Amino acid sequence: MPALERQKLILRLADAIDAEADFLAHLETIDVGKAISDARSIDVFGSIANFEYFAGWTSKLDGRTATAVSLPGETLTYTVKEPVGVVAAIIPWNFPLQILSWKLAAALACGCTVVCKPSELTPLSAMRVAQLATKVGFPDGVINVVNGFGHIIGQALATHPGIDKLSFTGSTAVGTAVGKTALDTMKRLTLELGGKSPVIVTSKANLDNAANAILSGIFMNSGQVCDAGSRVYAHACVHDELVEKLKAGAESLTIGPGLDPNSKITPLVSAAHRGRVLEHIESAHSEGASLVTGEGPGGTSREDGILRPTIFDECSDGMQIFREEIFGAVLGVARFRSLDEAVERANASIYGLAAAVYSDNVDETVQLSRRLKAGNIYINAHGLLDPTMPFGGVGASGFGKDMGPEQLDGFLTTKSIYLQLGK
Repeated sequence: MPALERQKLILRLADAIDAEADFLAHLETIDVGKAISDARSIDVFGSIANFEYFAGWTSKLDGRTATAVSLPGETLTYTVKEPVGVVAAIIPWNFPLQILSWKLAAALACGCTVVCKPSELTPLSAMRVAQLATKVGFPDGVINVVNGFGHIIGQALATHPGIDKLSFTGSTAVGTAVGKTALDTMKRLTLELGGKSPVIVTSKANLDNAANAILSGIFMNSGQVCDAGSRVYAHACVHDELVEKLKAGAESLTIGPGLDPNSKITPLVSAAHRGRVLEHIESAHSEGASLVTGEGPGGTSREDGILRPTIFDECSDGMQIFREEIFGAVLGVARFRSLDEAVERANASIYGLAAAVYSDNVDETVQLSRRLKAGNIYINAHGLLDPTMPFGGVGASGFGKDMGPEQLDGFLTTKSIYLQLGK
């Protein structure tokens, strides 16, 4: 298909999603449990932005010409970019529509066809997007949705010889297993995996701004966010004041059902997941962390699936809540006395998806951003995303990028062509 025709199709899909923004936000809320205000402003409109941004790339995926520097005679050398082929996109349950758009928009821009596997917990928005794609004129077979359990469908996609590229977002354990299987058939891989993102609050931070951003970074989507800033290192001279602000902010968050537009803390995706988060909270109590606010020992039993936002202080790096991804509304806080100490402790994790720095000193923020080992660094904010910027991590957080021009190479192959001219 000519590039500009492909561009028009992608833009028509973006318009169709925009026309159903309220309906899709409703689907995300009843599927995931998230606040409908976030589903509309983050999930739906973020997805539209991704499709609109990558639609513009369809006509700009050019190769290059080169001048040979070591060959005798005259040689014309150039490269061409071609679609990698069939892409398997495995989508997690926490942001099913938005992360679907991350993978789908770039793959379509490059001319690939896609087999999408949404989570069995949250399949509704992917199916609706596939219906909309048919409605706006995508040819049959370009966008495909296969539902089912991850250990069956995901495994089948990873082993299928007809899949050329696998793009996976999910836990480190599952992603590692899927990635190993995919390598048996030499598939190209993008793995966006777990995180345990550190947050450094220096002595030069604006504490009101820092507290608000930290709370947003850990409690958005009830903590079910891969780059959530879940372990805070606060300078000793601001630690106590910051903890008080975090406590007050957490206790002011409105708890309720996702469809209530005023709710900020909403049900977790399932009762089973809520139980796993409570196990992490129980470990924090047993290991000696100091509860600031939230769930006490034993947790609370609720039929609505909600877990109160929970903050622990006096955490040590060896505690489970500072080492393992919780994927829930649980924040741990520790204090530090020097920036060298803060960087060393922040980088001690096996993960490297994101990190955040809070300081009003520009030199301090730039120096810390260079020293922290993470794919995404947020300064005086958390969780900022834009289609122009690549998203992905290092270490146990995986490799490869979603979004940004950097993502395109994952869906393209580069062919080098040599043409000998004359004798």
